[in-house]
Amino acid sequence: MTREEAVAILTEKHQMHVMEGFDALTKQQQEGLLKQVEALDWDVIALAGQTEPVAKGAITPLESLTLEEIASRYEEYHKEGLRAIQDHKIGAVLLAGGMGTRLGSDRPKGELNVGLTKDRYIFQCLIENLMEVTKEAACFIPLYIMTSEKNDADTRAFFADHNYFGYPAEYVKFFVQDMAAAVDYEGKLLMEDHGRLATSPNGNGGWFSSLARAGLLEDVHARGVEWLNIFAVDNVLQKICDPTFLGATILHGGDCGSKVVSKANPQEKVGVMCREDGKPSIVEYYELSDEMANERDAKGNLVYGSGVILNYLFRVERLEAIMNEKMPTHVVEKKINYMTADGRYVKPEEPNGYKFESLAVDMIRLMEHCVPFEVVREKEFAPIKNLHGVDSLDSARELLQQNGVEL
Repeated sequence: MTREEAVAILTEKHQMHVMEGFDALTKQQQEGLLKQVEALDWDVIALAGQTEPVAKGAITPLESLTLEEIASRYEEYHKEGLRAIQDHKIGAVLLAGGMGTRLGSDRPKGELNVGLTKDRYIFQCLIENLMEVTKEAACFIPLYIMTSEKNDADTRAFFADHNYFGYPAEYVKFFVQDMAAAVDYEGKLLMEDHGRLATSPNGNGGWFSSLARAGLLEDVHARGVEWLNIFAVDNVLQKICDPTFLGATILHGGDCGSKVVSKANPQEKVGVMCREDGKPSIVEYYELSDEMANERDAKGNLVYGSGVILNYLFRVERLEAIMNEKMPTHVVEKKINYMTADGRYVKPEEPNGYKFESLAVDMIRLMEHCVPFEVVREKEFAPIKNLHGVDSLDSARELLQQNGVEL
């Protein structure tokens, strides 16, 4: 994009403040800013202020494979999943673009030390969980790690400094999550530095398009990978590329699978599996009416009780088919660091604008057949969202110890 083209579009959009001081920038800074302007999605920016949840269609139940059903076919599922791993059809994707801000750290979240008497990092826990499977299968699984602009260099260095926690470096590839511009409450683009728009990661829903843009889809195809198991960085207990989960999804003809736990109570703040207009979907806890949240079946189980834990399996072929489909944009009020017109850098203590995100849960609705797969909460769900309290470092440490992990 040329300067003239940028001026034209920014004038039309009433955002010419972005070009203030342009002549004083270095050539590299000018090129960087023009590249950012060219990449702006004005349809998304126009959503500023629209913080209401994305409208849902008709919600109906979607039954999960229960613990009992899984146990009855365990050997069949496990054998099928193990075969898929050994046939090199499985890859893993770690969503690690976040920082440890809520945990009092300015480092990548995966660097958090959960150890008590020795060092044990979140990244280490996840790699060791994956290696339990690779040892059983006697082969390695390609691992793609999504970082963000803000933590990419630190994450790569951390893995290198710790020798990838014993995982072969040639099986690990990093890629950077796409970024989205942030705006103030008036819809004006914020600047984070001279000649640089304030941006933030665009949500975990863009993981596959980011992977493709980084050129790693070629690596996926070259390795013969047909399925990708994506998982969040903050759940230190989760099983990754779990053969039983893989096999169940494959044998039931799904193009995706979702690990779920039985909700602790009707008000638990987790998304739940459902059907939306007849297609698999996930409805957030705040989108359920009180009646739906409390509805129970003949056995006394919650009808909408399968809580997702952000551990999904997707067929690559289906991901490629939907890659260019428009996903819902979620507008979120946030505290956004920015630079004022006179060059002052501000770290607000209260929300001051909007960030725009897409979410991985929205990908489920683009699938034809999802297989919800129940797991035991105490064995596979120990998210670290806070330092103390519910879903915290404290609770995760307790669960890790309950599962025999030395801290």
